[in-house]
Amino acid sequence: MDGIGGAAVLVLAGIVAGVIGTSGGITSLVAYPALLVAGLPPLAANVTGSVALLGSGLSSALGSRRDVAGSGRVLRRWLPPIALGSTAGAVLLVVTPAGVFDRVVPFLVATGSIVLLLQPVIARWLLRRGRPLPKAAVVAAGTGIAVYNGYFGAGAGILLIALLLLTAQPVLHRANALKNVILVAADALPAVLFALAGPVVWRAMWPLAIGAVAGDWSVPSSPGGCPPRCSGC
Repeated sequence: MDGIGGAAVLVLAGIVAGVIGTSGGITSLVAYPALLVAGLPPLAANVTGSVALLGSGLSSALGSRRDVAGSGRVLRRWLPPIALGSTAGAVLLVVTPAGVFDRVVPFLVATGSIVLLLQPVIARWLLRRGRPLPKAAVVAAGTGIAVYNGYFGAGAGILLIALLLLTAQPVLHRANALKNVILVAADALPAVLFALAGPVVWRAMWPLAIGAVAGDWSVPSSPGGCPPRCSGC
């Protein structure tokens, strides 16, 4: 799908992705199919979406400043390993042959979709749980989420919120704000890598990116005083 029609579809998909991405981390589940509809092959759609959604992620992170105030210790603890793992996932994606990625991606989409469907179950489990996770489990989960985020990413935000709730920040909207900041920092190096070495389709990237930023900034503050980009008030 080329021309004005294709660009319009990507702008609309970007707006939807920007709106929902502020409160979860499922932007790829909207952006990726839209890029496939626009005619991009799976690997190119994945890396193009990753670059396009970086601006929306930065917008969400800037909108989360109030809710991450005083969380410097958590950010210093979590940001470096998540960024390192995401970069490793991005390197793995770049060196993965396109044919292999084509066979793997249905399972990745299914994983992201299952995470989205199970979000209410995860939330209820978090409320019932009264003890911390073992350190080894936290390290393993964080590493897996980070590598998955750099390689594909759909649903990684929801998984990271769940892990933060269990280990660092029990208040949902503050955990979501931390997720916004951590993931945009973790996505920066992968986006640069994809721009330099990945098959980014720039004619598709720009309308998706513009729509995503517009969608992110269209999310208003609630009248009850809940801050913008809040998922837990």
